[in-house]
Formats: sequence, structure tokens, C-alpha cells
Amino acid sequence: MIEPKAMIEVYGADIICASCVNAPSSKDTYEWLQAAISRKFPDQEVKYRFINIEEALENERDIDYANRIQEDEFFYPLVLVNDEVVGEGYVQIKPVYEALEKLGYSAK
Repeated sequence: MIEPKAMIEVYGADIICASCVNAPSSKDTYEWLQAAISRKFPDQEVKYRFINIEEALENERDIDYANRIQEDEFFYPLVLVNDEVVGEGYVQIKPVYEALEKLGYSAK
């Protein structure tokens, strides 16, 4: 099996970001991204991770991002594609698609 080229990570919490009034929740954003990406790039595998910043985290990188969000450096949900921040707070789909296309994904 070919390893996917993209890892999409969504850092968020169960509570909606205070600065993101009327925005979907982090979990809703995570699910929406999966649905939208699978429609735009069918048959092209993408890995996904949801990291709840309110839970105990063990991975140093996850702890760092969670701390940076809690210190207001980033809004959540924070979306990364292969370690590149592509959206935060009220996430737009276009930058996510552009990041995937840079990695060689092609729309069908």
C-alpha cells in the first residue's frame, strides 16, 4: 500500500473558540474537512488526526501546539497539512486544497 502524502491535523476543543462566534466546532471542522477532501480528491489517501487540546497529551509537539493555542498565539480549530498551518479559527477550505495540490493531489 502506498503511504499517503498528506497528514491533516486538527487541534481543537469541545468548546467553540470564544473569538470564533458562529463558527463550527473543532470536531465539526474535522469531520467537514474529511468529507470535503474525499469529494474533491477521491481515491487519494489522506491521513487525519484530531487532537483535543483539553485532554492530557503525551506527544511533545502536540503539547507545544496546545500551549500555543491556550496562550492565544493561535485560534482553534488549528489546521495543519504536513506541519504547515493552513487555517485557524474560522477555517476556509481553499488553503487546505491548495496545500494538498502542492503535494501532488489532483481534483477529480
